[in-house]
Amino acid sequence: MSDRSGEWLAQAEHDLEQARLSRTGRLFDWACFAAQQAAEKAVKAVHFRLGREVWGHVVRRLLEQLPEDLAVSPELLDQARVLDAYYVPTRYPNGHPEGAPREHYGELQAREAIGHAESIVAWCRAAMAKRGGG
Repeated sequence: MSDRSGEWLAQAEHDLEQARLSRTGRLFDWACFAAQQAAEKAVKAVHFRLGREVWGHVVRRLLEQLPEDLAVSPELLDQARVLDAYYVPTRYPNGHPEGAPREHYGELQAREAIGHAESIVAWCRAAMAKRGGG
């Protein structure tokens, strides 16, 4: 298996930029989803750098599956939990009891999601550098 972890991290950075642009454009549901995607892809990049196959979309679980020597903090896991809550309901009209996703997310959620994703992406970038590149 070739190491494509750099491509995964680059896409995570791109998704994070999309989150920022969506927030600026007041597309807060998309900002939250893109932030979740950025974190997910960044953590997968770390796994791939380690030569590991990984599946799933739960950022917290993906972080927990990393080797202990990478020392994922409880704070980072909590940030992942917040982002995990944005994976489905930001996209589907039946993700909430009523109302379209765009009605359920605002500036507060978008700002928080982007901040958490920035933290996770930065942590992943550092973890990859620690493991030889990135």
